[in-house]
Amino acid sequence: MFKSLATAKLSAKAAALLAVGALSLTACGGGGATPAATSSDGGVQLINAGKLTVCSDVPYEPFEFQKDGKIVGFDMDIAAEVAKDMKAELNVVDSSFEAIETGTALTQCDVSISSISITEPRKAVMDFSDPYLNDDLTLVASDASGITNIDGAKGKKVGVQQATTGAKYAKDKGLDAQQFEDTGLLVQALKAGTIDAALGNQSVLGYAIKDDAKYKRVENYATGEKLGIAIKKGNSAMLGQVNTTLKRLTDDGSLKKFETTWFGEATK
Repeated sequence: MFKSLATAKLSAKAAALLAVGALSLTACGGGGATPAATSSDGGVQLINAGKLTVCSDVPYEPFEFQKDGKIVGFDMDIAAEVAKDMKAELNVVDSSFEAIETGTALTQCDVSISSISITEPRKAVMDFSDPYLNDDLTLVASDASGITNIDGAKGKKVGVQQATTGAKYAKDKGLDAQQFEDTGLLVQALKAGTIDAALGNQSVLGYAIKDDAKYKRVENYATGEKLGIAIKKGNSAMLGQVNTTLKRLTDDGSLKKFETTWFGEATK
C-alpha cells in the first residue's frame, strides 16, 4: 500500500457506513442516497439515480487508494468500466472491510469492489461476479527477522489485516497474529519493526516491498484465492451487467493492461 503509508482510516467506519451522511469519497460527483432508481440506460436498479455506488476499503494499495485527491487503483479502474457500461457516474464509499465481507455494505452500495476473496461463507450472504484476479497468500519478513517459513514465524510477531483470509490462514497455522484494521497500517508496522513479519495477499504485500531490499517474500501459499465483485444476494440484473463488463475487459485485453499497470511483477 503504499505511496501514502501514513494514510490512516477514520474511526468507526462500519458505524459511519450505516448512518445517514456516511463518509463518502466520490470519484465522479456525489449526492445523498435516494430510493432505488434505474441507471441512465433504463437497465439495472441503482441506489442513487445515475450513479454506481461502490463500497471499497480505502486505502488498500494498489487496489484502492487516494492520490491527488482522487481514489485510484486496480479495483477503481474496473469500477470505472462497470460504471461506464451502465452510463452512470462512479461514486465510491469508503467502508470498513468488516462491513464489506459480511455483506452489510450492500445496504448502502450497489456493489463492493475491494480485493474481496471469494469464499463459501461470503457466498452465503452475497453473490459474486466471475473472478477477476487470482491472489494467493504470502509471508513477508526482513532478513534480520530470521523467518524463512511459517513454522519459523511461530512465537514471532506476525501481523495480518483483520477479517481477511490472511488472518484466518494465520490462525489455522497456529500463529498468534496481531491484527490491523488495514494493510497500510500493517505495512507501516512491518517497516517500523514493531512486527517481525506480515501475512497477506501476494498482490498487496508484494507491491508494498518491491522497492525495499530489506524485505522479501519468504514463503507463498497456494490457497486458490480468487477475487470477485460482491453484489446483493439475488440481484441477477446487476450480476449480469458486472459479468458482461468483466468479459469485455478480459476479451479486449484491458484487464491484463490494468494488472501490468498496477502490479508489474508483484503477483508473479
